[in-house]
Amino acid sequence: MLFDPDIFFQQLVSTEYMWGALISVAVAVLSLILATVIGFFLALGRTSRRKTFQAPASIYVWFFRAIPALLVLLIMWNALPQIIPALRQDWFTPFIAAFVGLGLVEAAFMAEIVRSALLSVDEGQALAGRALGMSPTKVMLKITLPQAIRIALPPTGNEFIGLVKYSSLASVISLRELLTTAQVGVNITFRYAEYYAAAIIYYLIIVTLLTLAQNALEKKFAWTSKAKVKKSRVLAPAAKAGL
Repeated sequence: MLFDPDIFFQQLVSTEYMWGALISVAVAVLSLILATVIGFFLALGRTSRRKTFQAPASIYVWFFRAIPALLVLLIMWNALPQIIPALRQDWFTPFIAAFVGLGLVEAAFMAEIVRSALLSVDEGQALAGRALGMSPTKVMLKITLPQAIRIALPPTGNEFIGLVKYSSLASVISLRELLTTAQVGVNITFRYAEYYAAAIIYYLIIVTLLTLAQNALEKKFAWTSKAKVKKSRVLAPAAKAGL
């Protein structure tokens, strides 16, 4: 069969593909939020000097970095409901299983990103904050985190883009995201080229928009940092003259 442009454009503007793309992005967003929250506390545990915090965090990271995301999704949807009766209710949908499963896996990688970002901040700055009477929490919020966020942004953006693509794994648990939408159409019509090409276009658009947003965020944080440095250079001669 030859490539049929009419079928391709018909699917490209169809509500099924748009809804599938929206579900893919929603799964990625919620997974990243969950992964960032869990990963932050895992990173604190990994950098802690107490073994009671360090050991569980290290075991979590080791465990979920070793298990394929596809296997975690299958366990979330098929195995856990057999063990936990509450998961057999109607509220536990493939969407919830998908973003929770991917979030748990991604948390192991986000923990390493956050940990490396926190360790990249000079310890002398935290000590200076403590010397000024700041509490550990305020030191983390006012000194360490703002610098760590700027360092963690590029790899976090890459992980987010990866999650959009990993959301296609949720097709095995009957979540009708973008790839599943294309596959359903292929199973009905056997028009592989047109349906898969439409899915490719959607993925390209999503990743392009996310890349532009990531670049804008990185420039904003870089501009803020440079502006502060420039301001300090301008004020330094005036301060010396005043002395």
